[in-house]
This record gives sequence, C-alpha cells and structure tokens, in this order.
Amino acid sequence: MTTPLSRFRPRLLWVLTLSAALTGCATMQSHDKLATDMQTAGRSGGIPAAITQLESTAKTEDEKTALLYNMERGELLRMDRRYPDSTNAFLLADNKVKEWEETAKTNPSKLMGTVGAALISERLKVYEGQDYEKVWVTTRLALNRMAVGDFENARVDIKRTHEREAIIAEFRAKETLAAEEEAKSKGATSGGKELNGYPVETLNDPEVLALKNGYQNALSHYLAGFLYEMLNEPGLAAPGYRKAIELKPETAVLEEGLRGLDTRTGFTWKRRQRMTDVLFIVEAGDAPARKPKAFTIPVPTGRGLVTASISYPVIEPSKDALLTTVSAAGTDLKLEKVVDVNVMARRALKDEMPGMVLRGFTRAVAKGVLQNELQKRGGLIGGLIGAAASVATEQADDRMWRMLPGRVYVARGYLPPGEHLVSVNGRQLPQPIKIDGQYALVPLRMYDNSVLTGDVAMLGQLPAVAAAQPAPAAAAAPAAPAAPVRTTTNNRARTVPSSTVKPTAAQPAAAAKN
Repeated sequence: MTTPLSRFRPRLLWVLTLSAALTGCATMQSHDKLATDMQTAGRSGGIPAAITQLESTAKTEDEKTALLYNMERGELLRMDRRYPDSTNAFLLADNKVKEWEETAKTNPSKLMGTVGAALISERLKVYEGQDYEKVWVTTRLALNRMAVGDFENARVDIKRTHEREAIIAEFRAKETLAAEEEAKSKGATSGGKELNGYPVETLNDPEVLALKNGYQNALSHYLAGFLYEMLNEPGLAAPGYRKAIELKPETAVLEEGLRGLDTRTGFTWKRRQRMTDVLFIVEAGDAPARKPKAFTIPVPTGRGLVTASISYPVIEPSKDALLTTVSAAGTDLKLEKVVDVNVMARRALKDEMPGMVLRGFTRAVAKGVLQNELQKRGGLIGGLIGAAASVATEQADDRMWRMLPGRVYVARGYLPPGEHLVSVNGRQLPQPIKIDGQYALVPLRMYDNSVLTGDVAMLGQLPAVAAAQPAPAAAAAPAAPAAPVRTTTNNRARTVPSSTVKPTAAQPAAAAKN
C-alpha cells in the first residue's frame, strides 16, 4: 500500500544524498593537484619548500593527523634527513594503519560499508591507504631507525611488516567476496565487462601480472634478511631472503643474499673480515599518479536501460630510464631493480578494479533511480539538477602516496672502510660517503636533477689487523680492548661502545681477495 511516507521517501533520500554531495564537494579535493603543487615547490625551492607547501594544506587537527598527509610529510622529512621528525610523522600514519588492521581483524564488515562511496563518490571514503603503502610505512620506519642506529626498533618494524601483510591478505579475500555478492543483488554480473573504453592493457601487461600480489615487495623482505643478518640472527635472515627471491625471482643480488648467508655468518670468517659488507639502496623517479577518466556503463532505471557515466582512475606506465651500476673505490656493482612502485600501483588498481566497478554500478543505479524520481516530480529542472549533482560527485579517487620513489634498486658488495666517491650510472655524487664496520647500508635517492644521500647505517666492527712482531719467537701481547664503533647520524659523529654492539656476520672468503 502506498502511503504519504513511502511517496516522500525517494524525495527525502535524494535531498539527503544531494546535500551530502554538496557538503562533500568541499572535501573532495584532488590529491593529484596537491601533490603536483608540492613537487613543483620542491623542484624550484628544494625539499624544505615542498614540506612548507604540504604543511600549508593542513589546517585542522584531523588534517594534521590524516594518513596520507603524514605519509607524504614523513617521506619529505626523510629526504631532508630529518629522521626523528620523519619517524614521528610515519608513526602518526602507522597509528591510522593500526586502526585499520584492528577493524579488519575484529569487524571487517565495517570496512566494507561503503555507503557514501556507493551513493555519492569514491572520494568520500575515508582514505585507508593502498595496501602496498601500508607495508611501505613500516619499511620506511625500519630504514629511519637504522639510519640513526636504532636497530632493535627497526627489528620490531620488520616483524610488524610481516604481520601486516597477513592481515591485508585475509581482509582483501573477504572484501572481494562481499563486493561480488552486493553487486549481484543489484543486477551486476561481472566487473570486467563494464570497463568500456578502459585501457585494460595498463593493468594486464606482463610486469603487472608477474607480481604475486599488490602489497608485498622484495625490498621489505630483503631488508628484513639484511637486518637480521646484521644482528647475527641467520635463522631469521634466511626466510627474509627467501621471500624476497619468491617475490622477485631470477634477481642475482637477492639470490646471493640467501646463497652466501652461511658463509658470511661463519665464526671463522668473522675473525678475518677486512672489508665492509655494503648494501646500496638506490631510489629513483616518482610514484605514479592516478588520473580520473570517465567511462560509460549500462544502468537499468524506471525508464529502461540507460547509459551512465562513471569515473575510474587510470595509471600510465612509467617511462623512466633504468639504472644499472653504482661505483665506489674502483669497484662497479650491478644495480638490480627489486621494486617498481608504478607496477605495484597498477597491480593494486587491477586488484581493486572489480570492487570499484561493482561499487560504480551500484552508485550509478542509485543515482539513476533518484534522478528519475526527481525528474518525475520536478520536471525538466529537477532532472537537470539531478544530472548536475551526479556529474559533480562522480569523481575517481586519485589519492595515492606520491612522494614514494618510482623504482628501487639494490647492489651489494665489499668495500674497504673509509671515505669513497660514489657514482650512479657514471654520475658522481658531490660528496664522498664514509663507511665502516662489518655492515653498512647506504641510502641514495635520485630526485629531479640531484642525488640525495641519506645517513649511512653501520653496525659491527672489523677485527684489528695484528701489529708486526719484533721477532717470530716473541710472545703474543694480550689482545687490546676492541675500539668503539663510530656511526654517523645527521652528519654528527656518534660513538657506540663496543660492548653494546651485537656480534655480526662477515664477508665470504672470496671477498678477501679484493
């Protein structure tokens, strides 16, 4: 039976939807524009100018504690070698991811409740971060801690990275199933068939399909192996190296990490190590942008089947030139690409696209019904208002962590302790880099027309070379106390008593010939 309330309900729903849309438009700003402004400021005035530009966009406390804001800010501060400030920003971002994790474990249906996105716009969803971004937060925290010599907390961050990946995998399986069931109830049968005109080749190219998933990366797991090896925990290092190989097979530097582990951690070799085991992490380019593009899908309404416009994000493949070699102390080390953020972003989008299309279908149906109702009740003017509101709110979500590097390369080899001039692909860094100890991690970032050098993380100490004896028959002198290890943090020397440094691994015997 039709009642006054039931006749009023469609109009009330539309009014509420339109009101929410118009209110939401104030917060549906393009992150692509914000990131472009930030990067432009950075290229003209340096990283501090980019930080100032970003900070000017956060006015309220909510904005200053937002996930994406703190991921961008943390990365800029890291590039500026302000590690404590960067870590604080990443911890704020990490708190948001922890909230997501807790909800994903205890109440996943709450995260799947996309009413605002289904009825109005994808941009009205709370930004939860791309899955690979969630993993990068803990990886960045670990790298920051290592740069300042906080290896124990870096170890904790690495452990949380593995736990985070497991939570993501379980939740995404549930989410995909829920999205399919919701869309089928609305009449949709498939996610891919409605992508009329979408450049599907960007999502289905061999590099994208070769990735195991859209959130795990080989760097995070290789870093885990390297850190555990530095801390003399080869039993934990091996799984990290093994997982890195699984994620990026046929990569020599990753395979050697596992193959040479037993030799490098052998007690005998530790005693005769004379060269520093150096890991170069070289980052280049920028993370990709999501660009909104309009597409059409068929939508059933009271007037029959009509075509509706839906906006989806598109990520263009990267065209950056590859890096091949890092050179120091007369030694050329091969750089091997272990992470391509562009490819990861496209894989994440590929995995997200079925749910995105199904939500778009649901949203188009709801808007179509409401527009039809408004036109019936308000005539041509009502129909025009409804169409205008629908177009204004149909904006693809372009939020992404844009200050991440586009690609990450690693090279590993043995160098004599001391200061060395370093070059990447023949381009020499302006300042020498000092390395020492049994292990050193050298972070480099190729940014625009400059090379940003991070603080070198060093751990362990090389055994002292025995002094020449006056005669073969002379008795050996008692061993002197080990010298303290010196590391560098933000260009300030820091002395670590040798008693606080864990025993660490050494290079393979083959390296002694260098």
